[in-house]
Amino acid sequence: MTEVIIPAVAAVVGLALGILIGFFVRKKIAEAAIKSAEDEAKRIVDEALKTGETKKKELLIEAKEEILRNKNEAEKEAKERRNEIARLEKRAQQKEETLDKKIESCEKKEESFNQKFKEYEEKIAETEEIKAQQIAKLEEISGFTAETAKEYLLSQVESEVKHEAAMKIAEIEQQCKEEADEKARNIISLAIQRCASSQVSETTVSAVDLPNDEMKGRIIGREGRNIRAIETLTGADLIIDDTPEAITVSCFDPVRREIARLSLERLISDGRIHPAHIEEMVEKCRKEVETIIKQSGEQATFETGIHGLNPELIKLLGRLRYRTSYGQNVLIHSIEVSHIAGMMAQELGVDPMLAKRAGLLHDIGKAMTHEAEGSHVQIGVDICKKYHENRDVIHAIEAHHGDVEPQTVVAMLVQAADAVSAARPGARRENLESYIKRLQKLEEIATDFDGVDKCYAIQAGREIRIMVKPEEVNEDQMVFLARDIVKRIETEMEYPGQIKVNIIRESRRVEYAK
Repeated sequence: MTEVIIPAVAAVVGLALGILIGFFVRKKIAEAAIKSAEDEAKRIVDEALKTGETKKKELLIEAKEEILRNKNEAEKEAKERRNEIARLEKRAQQKEETLDKKIESCEKKEESFNQKFKEYEEKIAETEEIKAQQIAKLEEISGFTAETAKEYLLSQVESEVKHEAAMKIAEIEQQCKEEADEKARNIISLAIQRCASSQVSETTVSAVDLPNDEMKGRIIGREGRNIRAIETLTGADLIIDDTPEAITVSCFDPVRREIARLSLERLISDGRIHPAHIEEMVEKCRKEVETIIKQSGEQATFETGIHGLNPELIKLLGRLRYRTSYGQNVLIHSIEVSHIAGMMAQELGVDPMLAKRAGLLHDIGKAMTHEAEGSHVQIGVDICKKYHENRDVIHAIEAHHGDVEPQTVVAMLVQAADAVSAARPGARRENLESYIKRLQKLEEIATDFDGVDKCYAIQAGREIRIMVKPEEVNEDQMVFLARDIVKRIETEMEYPGQIKVNIIRESRRVEYAK
């Protein structure tokens, strides 16, 4: 037992000693590590302090160098400014000295000027006194006062100047007229000769031939049902009277009248005349007329060489085939205006295709019915704007009747070509009453002017001859009188073409031998 306990105690004591010895060893190792770390930290701190001191010294040195450099630059800049100020002061001093000299010179000149001015005033006073004496002497010799003499001289000068002005105006007008007339005559005559189109006159009625008078009864139908059906479907009136073998179709709208005429001819040729067949035939003829309208528009563009028109504009052009203005077919008139404007544009060196395009479309507004409100000029402008036509073309349409002032050569050419086409013999038919009123108005305007004795409108209102009183109107005043009458006519009257104002002045002396 004892033998077992003793080794166990020895083992426990050994273990305790081992633990105690290990603790002391680890403590020593830890203390050595701590001391080593403290030494390293102290070394690092010392090195950091040394590095900081070195950097601090370097920064201080750099700062001192920068301060020294800035100081040197500031001193240098200050020195330059002082030199500049000194130079400016010297310059200012020189200018001041120069200014003093100039002021002194000006004072001397002013003194001299005042002296001379005083002498001039004395001389002027002396001159005025001499002038007054001379005027008094002249008035005494001539018997005229100063005002009377002035009025006499002014009247003489005015008369001479007026005479010279009138002669000069007459000379310039004559020269310009000769040159312009010759040039315009050549251009317009060439255009008219190159474009010789026929004039088509249409009315509001069309006649349809019948094979026999019995056909009238068939067209009327039982209790008038056939004729009512035709009139209702076409919008035209059928006039059946005693005219042998003929029926008159009447309608203000040429398109409707053409549909009614074609329908009647087809019905008469077919022989089947009853409401159902009438409706079918009218519809066929309406489509046929629409086709003709389209073809007419295309033919117009082909004849004039105009391309790129909107299809709707081509249809509206075709409708002009069935429109008349003062008895003139509007489509033929538009084609003619296009040709004339294009040829005049070629002579003047202007774009002929643009002039042709404007001439062809200038009356496009007449294709619309009463449903479109406004004048044909405004309607045409609106239509062309809607289909994005050229601005010059739109302006030419707007200006071709003088609603606005023409701003382009093309607009003026279209205006002239329109007047030329409308003025062709037989192109237009005027009402006799309006024609007489125009002549009377022309004569009334001329007789309103002082000095006019008699006047006569001749050549269908294209010329007015005016006889003036020779004792009231002299040769010079005739020039101004003619210009005033022309301006009055242009302002108050509307007329195709131009009116020639011819003033005649003659002196007559009558004696009788007894």
